Parts: sequence; structure tokens; C-alpha cells
Amino acid sequence: FKICFYFSLIGCVTCLDHDEHYILTFPNGYGRQVNILSILTVPWIELGGECSINCSKTGYNASIVFHTKPFYGGKKHRITAEIFSPNDKKPFCSIEGEWNGVMYAKYTTGENAVFIDTKKMPTIKKKVRKLEDQDDFESRCLWKDVTYNLKIRDIDAATAAKH
Repeated sequence: FKICFYFSLIGCVTCLDHDEHYILTFPNGYGRQVNILSILTVPWIELGGECSINCSKTGYNASIVFHTKPFYGGKKHRITAEIFSPNDKKPFCSIEGEWNGVMYAKYTTGENAVFIDTKKMPTIKKKVRKLEDQDDFESRCLWKDVTYNLKIRDIDAATAAKH
């Protein structure tokens, strides 16, 4: 028995120092819990599916696959990716590892290196405008009643606010 929740988004990230805009897609998100012979595992969020990152200014792009865990064996949180130079059909870099752990890069030059270790990354506090300064349809303003009711554990009120 698996519980799955699906969501999909498209985002834009702007790198102000270089005046670059990246359009990216996100993986599907699944709430997972396995129930075999009444033995429950700890629930987890699993990411799965294909994503892309594209920069129109530079032409660089990446194709990313979040692999879901097989029913038997296998690992959680696996990711593979390929990074392409503008107009190239073959990647100059391949990446594999865990999206919430260490990812390793293999370059066409033969170099292998740690691409990123997410466990060593610093936590950076979000900078968000005050609620009263946000427009009606900005995320925190739009979802404030849902968030408040979830915090006080009033699921019915949160559900009503979501509608």
C-alpha cells in the first residue's frame, strides 16, 4: 500500500550578479509509507521524475532525473543529471548521487569530483517581505489562513481555508 501525493511546478531563478534567468521544472513529490503485514515504516517524501534547467542567455541546460525507490531493494533519494553546453547534443558533465546528500560529477575531460555535498551546505534564512507588504496573491498572504490553522492543528479549518 502506497500513499502518493502529486504536485508539479515551474520556477524562475534570477542570478542578479550575472543577469541570468534560469527556467526550471521540479520533480513530482510523493508521500510514501509502506504497509506490509501491518508493519509500518516511517513515512517519507520521495521525489521522482524528470526535470530541466535552462538559461536562455547562456544556452546552458541540464536534464535531471529523480529516481524513485524500487519496491524491493534500491536506495531512496537517487538523482542523475547531465549538463549540456549551448547547441551540444552530448553532455560535458554527468552527475549522480543523492539529492539530499553527496552528488558526484564526471566530466568528459576524465575529471571526477564531488559536485556538491548538501549536508555541508550552510542554512540560509529566507528573506520574505512582511505579510502586510505582500499582494493578495503572493504565497504567504494567500495561504496565511491555511498555515495558521495547520500550526494550531485545526485540520478542518485549514481545509476550509484551502478551498
